[in-house]
Amino acid sequence: MTIPAPQPSAPDPVRWLNHQPYLLLSLTALFWAGNIVLARYVAGHLPPLTLTCVRWIGVFLVLLPFALPHLKRDWPVLRANLPLMVLLSAIGFAFNNAISYWAMQYTQALNALLIQSSGPLFVALWSLVLFGVRLTRAQLAGIVISLVGVLTIILRGDLSALASIRFNKGDVMFTSSLLAFGLYSALMLKRPVTHQLSLIAFTTGCGAILLLPLSLWEYSTGYTLKLDAITIATLIYVVIFPSTLAYLFFNRGIALIGPNRAAPFFHLVPVFGSAMAILLLGEEPRLFHLVGYVLVLAGVVIASRRASAAG
Repeated sequence: MTIPAPQPSAPDPVRWLNHQPYLLLSLTALFWAGNIVLARYVAGHLPPLTLTCVRWIGVFLVLLPFALPHLKRDWPVLRANLPLMVLLSAIGFAFNNAISYWAMQYTQALNALLIQSSGPLFVALWSLVLFGVRLTRAQLAGIVISLVGVLTIILRGDLSALASIRFNKGDVMFTSSLLAFGLYSALMLKRPVTHQLSLIAFTTGCGAILLLPLSLWEYSTGYTLKLDAITIATLIYVVIFPSTLAYLFFNRGIALIGPNRAAPFFHLVPVFGSAMAILLLGEEPRLFHLVGYVLVLAGVVIASRRASAAG
């Protein structure tokens, strides 16, 4: 009797996705675009500090059953790098998210999307200042091209609209959140070698602890979380998509291709944001949308290419 040869097993979709940095970073941008649109929609309804704290508590509790074995194994490494881990938690999870939600109560979506497009420049700045990592010519060209595409979409193809933009304290706050996240992205190169679930479980849990006193202060001012349909739907979205999945995908993307090659994917956020406005809010697609999309995608492709041996 002939024993049939074993058939090759079907590829594991999770394992496959874990090695697709461009798809991971694109999905991250999609989820963060939804977060900006939602944050503007619920501005004034949900207290920003409490929302951020509850967001990271939720993510920590969702991940803990899966992360606990890895946390136990990686704890000596995490403890040895405790100052860096607390810093990553503070700038990438506590400050960055709280201040961006807070900023959306004072700024317009147009301003936030315009400021968001500067994200890659902050990553490049911190990489240069801290580690002497310079942008390659392809990375710089890609950032510039995709930035032009972002401006084309945001300004609706009319550069004169720049003159009508007025920045306020919300814009300054939103810029500071990007400055913090740029530092987080650059410092991820120095993160300890651990399982990615250990890293995100620690940083989300630590970020929530850092935010807890501020949330209690916010509660004492009378700005409380009301558990209505809008609040519940918002919490479900922010815990699952722009938090759990997006940070896992973003951290993995940086680990695979580095912060400077990953940074241009920030420019996909306003692209996806405008697409959501077309699909969900019924805005009419125009020629400048197509031109902007093409420029952004071209810039991302150019900037995310692996450097040549000569470079």
